[in-house]
Amino acid sequence: MRRRTGLAIAGVAALAWGEWLNWRWSRALVGSSGGVSAAVVVLGYRNPQATANLINRWRVRAGIRSIAADGAHGTCVIFSGGATSSGATEAQLMADYAKSVLEFDGTALLEDQSATTWENITNVIPLLEDVDRIKIASQPAHALKARAYLRRQRPDLAERLVRADDYRPGEWMVVKPLLAVYGLWTLRGLKADERKVSL
Repeated sequence: MRRRTGLAIAGVAALAWGEWLNWRWSRALVGSSGGVSAAVVVLGYRNPQATANLINRWRVRAGIRSIAADGAHGTCVIFSGGATSSGATEAQLMADYAKSVLEFDGTALLEDQSATTWENITNVIPLLEDVDRIKIASQPAHALKARAYLRRQRPDLAERLVRADDYRPGEWMVVKPLLAVYGLWTLRGLKADERKVSL
């Protein structure tokens, strides 16, 4: 009985830790930039099949709901991701899912050359030059990494970063501890000043 109670407490603690860390990451390296125009950058994930996979579908949903979060006019969604083994690009698969399943009929731009997160940011920069507010939609740790990369590549554009709607309490709750562990591993290469706000 004592062992069962201990396991239950450990399980609850792990869930709470994963929830807290993802919440914190979703709010790191963002500000409250104003303005009328906004762009939501949706980052792609490895996609070997001919349709958007589970992770890319979730990222698209997070990107689309990020538009409604503040009711911005003139918001565009930028789908970013290069070629997959199926021949289509991650960007195209995500855009197709947004239009055919989520019935998204807003402005969509495709960046279809990137193979890494660093390249995602490098290649979307030309599409962000005239935008007042920038949101990056992905799992919180991955989005934070992308925001840190934008800060390294273009600090002026990073000043326009605002929070995307990619964290919601209880969403993916059971896997958030695993996402937190993976996030800590992927964020280990950030510079010291970025690491302070990420942990």
